Amino acid sequence: MSQLRRFKATDLFSFNNVNLDVLTETYNISFYLQYLARWPDLFSVQTTAQGNVMGYVMGKAEGTGKNWHGHVTAITVGPEYRRLGLADGMMDLLEEVSEKTYDAWFVDLYVRVSNAVAIGMYRKFGYSVYRRVKNYYAGTIDEDGYDMRKPLKRDKKRETIRENGENVLVNPEDLDSWR
Repeated sequence: MSQLRRFKATDLFSFNNVNLDVLTETYNISFYLQYLARWPDLFSVQTTAQGNVMGYVMGKAEGTGKNWHGHVTAITVGPEYRRLGLADGMMDLLEEVSEKTYDAWFVDLYVRVSNAVAIGMYRKFGYSVYRRVKNYYAGTIDEDGYDMRKPLKRDKKRETIRENGENVLVNPEDLDSWR
């Protein structure tokens, strides 16, 4: 039995098993605390019955007009807890809060173009590629990122998504000013 609940500051002391995965983007403590203080309802953790962290999702609300949306800053599940549907439940909660609390038009996230497993999972959840951002991920080798989106109920005409977004290439500096 596991529990999906709001993230607490003390969870920062017990999520290394999840955060040390090579595909997980990690941040400094003040970054996590800023999200926790500003968007506590978009920051959730899945724990075992014993309280061990299995995974978490961290998000925010941002944008203006039809670009007002929920954003998945990070979602990760520890390797030993993968393929149990935990990411599905955490994403559902973030999408529900984005829709009902923030009245967002869509939810978006960024993913490395090489992360085929994650891209497949997001597609299964109803996300599609909106655009490809050149060199979005900096590192030893820079890598492009996909901006993937899922429209919410407010977007009745599906104006916030597009077909063939893989073919729409933009530079990071061309992203919307609220990025």
